[in-house]
Amino acid sequence: MVAIIMVQSALLLGQTKKLTKEQYQTDFTYFWKAIGEDYCYFDKKQTDWPKVPALYQFQLDSVTDNRQFVSLLERVFTELYDHHASLNTNSPQSPRMVPSGTDVWAEFVNGKPMILEVRRGLGAEKVGLRAGMEVVSVNDVPVQDALRPFLGKSLKTVDPEAQNFALRMLLAGNHVQTRKITVQDKGKRRTFYSDAPKMLLEDIRYPAKVESRIINGIGYIKINNCLFDNKLIPAFDSVLNSLEETKALVLDLRETPSGGNTTVARAILGRFITKDQFYQKHELTAEERQYGVKRSWVEVVSPRGKAYEKPMAVLVGHWTGSVGEGITIAFDGLQRATTVGTRMAGLNGAIYSYQMPHTNIGFSFPVEKLFHVNGSPRETYTPAILVDFTKEVAAAKTDVVLEKAIVHLNSKKK
Repeated sequence: MVAIIMVQSALLLGQTKKLTKEQYQTDFTYFWKAIGEDYCYFDKKQTDWPKVPALYQFQLDSVTDNRQFVSLLERVFTELYDHHASLNTNSPQSPRMVPSGTDVWAEFVNGKPMILEVRRGLGAEKVGLRAGMEVVSVNDVPVQDALRPFLGKSLKTVDPEAQNFALRMLLAGNHVQTRKITVQDKGKRRTFYSDAPKMLLEDIRYPAKVESRIINGIGYIKINNCLFDNKLIPAFDSVLNSLEETKALVLDLRETPSGGNTTVARAILGRFITKDQFYQKHELTAEERQYGVKRSWVEVVSPRGKAYEKPMAVLVGHWTGSVGEGITIAFDGLQRATTVGTRMAGLNGAIYSYQMPHTNIGFSFPVEKLFHVNGSPRETYTPAILVDFTKEVAAAKTDVVLEKAIVHLNSKKK
């Protein structure tokens, strides 16, 4: 059994040395300057980052321990409204991370906060929340009021991306308060308790790193949120080798929200090609910002082991995040697989990690922009066969995305 534990608060609970206000100020300044110098997506944000220190100085002056400091930094991160920017620690009251710590994906559609997808097997699905429902309130607070804590103070305007970020953070909740989600569904108001009888998001468990089976001659491989674990490589090889005689293959990346590393990504991709190929473009904006010289490069993936050369489909969804998204656009760019599913998590770029000098709190945020080999931003990628769950009519246990992939693979010429 593979377990993913969402709460990591050891640093906060283990603090013994009391820090001075000057030390917290130094760490805050380090945090602010690092983001100001290296964050690579200010060009598409409404954030006025230079104003941030003044906006939060009063709160910073009142900080007396790490728990309060972490809470402050979490609020500052809302200024970026970027799900790929986070601290490496939290408290029980911290908001859950999106997408790894949530079971509902929502966006504003025509001005209405709509559920677009529900994560399979977790609380929201189990209690009956479905795509197409309009969110009315969370814990009895109307949506527009409940969003405010997740909207940055420095924003010149509140753009749709900021609203969607805040909506998803609201629906994710925190690690201790159970969620009460009220929706409008087919003209009726309904209420759901997504964390009853227990909070499944705090201890997500999988049967194995990799699951596999054969569906009418088509191989199926599902990776369960372990693209960060190099031990996945031999496990994946073993499963793929066992499916060598299948007529086609489905690779399911819909449960990879926590990202991973490029060693694992290239290991997977390398099993499906027969020559070196470009698979992803990078751009480091900090160098251009500092020196006026643009730096970009294209990364190569090489063949590894015996290639599986039969038709493929890659399944994706809103819980396909970061490296999962990179693998997906690579398969597309390599023209090696058909992608099927919803839009992905849309996480921005490649993150770098930093550590503050006094609290030793780590934080990460996007420093490199990432692109499909055709030059389009990774975070905007749309699958070749796009699924809209708000328009699908299916039984609760039907896997619409998998069914569409199977139909597609069966339609390809032998």
